[in-house]
Amino acid sequence: MENDVKEKLEEEEEANRLLPPPHPQSLPSSDSESEAAFESNEKILIVDFESPDDPTTGDSPPPFSWRKLWLFTGPGFLMSIAFLDPGNLEGDLQAGAIAGYSLLWLLMWATAMGLLIQMLSARVGVATGRHLAELCRDEYPTWARYVLWSMAELALIGADIQEVIGSAIAIQILSRGVLPLWAGVVITASDCFLFLFLENYGVRKLEAVFAVLIATMGLSFAWMFGETKPSGKELMIGILLPRLSSKTIRQAVGVVGCVIMPHNVFLHSALVQSRKIDPKRKSRVQEALNYYLIESSVALFISFMINLFVTTVFAKGFYGTEKANNIGLVNAGQYLQEKFGGGLLPILYIWGIGLLAAGQSSTITGTYAGQFIMGGFLNLRLKKWMRAVITRSCAIVPTMIVAIVFNTSEASLDVLNEWLNVLQSVQIPFALLPLLTLVSKEEIMGDFKIGPILQRIAWTVAALVMIINGYLLLDFFVSEVDGFLFGVTVCVWTTAYIAFIVYLISHSNFFPSPWSSSSIELPKRVSVSDS
Repeated sequence: MENDVKEKLEEEEEANRLLPPPHPQSLPSSDSESEAAFESNEKILIVDFESPDDPTTGDSPPPFSWRKLWLFTGPGFLMSIAFLDPGNLEGDLQAGAIAGYSLLWLLMWATAMGLLIQMLSARVGVATGRHLAELCRDEYPTWARYVLWSMAELALIGADIQEVIGSAIAIQILSRGVLPLWAGVVITASDCFLFLFLENYGVRKLEAVFAVLIATMGLSFAWMFGETKPSGKELMIGILLPRLSSKTIRQAVGVVGCVIMPHNVFLHSALVQSRKIDPKRKSRVQEALNYYLIESSVALFISFMINLFVTTVFAKGFYGTEKANNIGLVNAGQYLQEKFGGGLLPILYIWGIGLLAAGQSSTITGTYAGQFIMGGFLNLRLKKWMRAVITRSCAIVPTMIVAIVFNTSEASLDVLNEWLNVLQSVQIPFALLPLLTLVSKEEIMGDFKIGPILQRIAWTVAALVMIINGYLLLDFFVSEVDGFLFGVTVCVWTTAYIAFIVYLISHSNFFPSPWSSSSIELPKRVSVSDS
């Protein structure tokens, strides 16, 4: 009897050895197999307040609960910070100064488009239990995966430079010019260690700090709005009546282009995993998506109001003036002070406080995003503090060089910012196309694959964003590219860039391809039995 059992076990072991290993996408993610966004003990347990003794086992989610919404609140607010970083604030103030109130409607609809993209990112994270960078690692061949990782890192570094420089400018304002730009960069770089310190106390503590920073921004820019008293009538007309002229097309492109931040698409798919949700239970996944939609909508509404405050303040102060075309982050505070004066608290320092909160919060989320991007694409099993230091170093070294070289030149900083905006625009397809590919695949998403209508809407929004950013790139290179050698280099890189985008689109299978096996009718194979 014992021999029979032993022989049976040996046969099963031999069969297991001969069987091919399952595809990585079919395996559940675990800490021992791959890099996880959050350890199991770091995740927030979602308690069923309404029916603790009778958990839902069907397909319909449990009834709405305010207490449960509170437990899910957090990831959407961290995600919304990318809509409020110094680069966005600069786009807001330039749109207000040059276009007045006329682009507020576009700001509103661009924020709505951003919400759609971010909810698709959250959908991927909740339904699969893995974040976008991890899924890209399994979805694409090695060469494409490394290209996507390189592009994501470049986008993150470009965004980080803008954010750190924005914080440094704010520190320079608040120190009355005592601290130079490079000193502000060093101070801002230390947020990496603050982030590591806060992370040790749990996700909720970190989310609370971000809530304070967002509230600081809101109060600062709302104060400025109240002090300057923009026209309420013009504000409502700007939101409700779409207007666009040839003179404001570049600012319109900038408003839309700033909404989709490549690293933020990767970030949100990881942040939603900070809540303990069983991806195998359909009702719990749907419940989580419902709550994340509510909290993300609230978070982006707040970010829209903050962006609206900044745009209308600068529309009130500088629209139609000679300074409108020269205003930027570096001189915005001084221009505000000259226009609106002091009051109880000088508007220069209110602007500085809001800008500092924007810069500090966005640099910390940038560090957060860098950890997930590096860990997901490369499957690195490094400690979080090590990944944070590596991520921060990649951005701080070039930022320090920028601060030293451009410390005394406002014009040079503005040109640099334009180049960084171009860098962000170039990277957008490399976050959007993988996201739309993955969220449309049933073998990855299961029942939570998006339907054909939402698929078409999402692809339309993605195409619109990429076309708008393509216009920005074309306009920029036409005005900036000078010299034969530089022109040839740009053409070569553009060809490779377009070829890779075509590859990503063809990989998505959304558009029928003449090379796909499904579109080629093969001759029927004749078997011996048929004859």
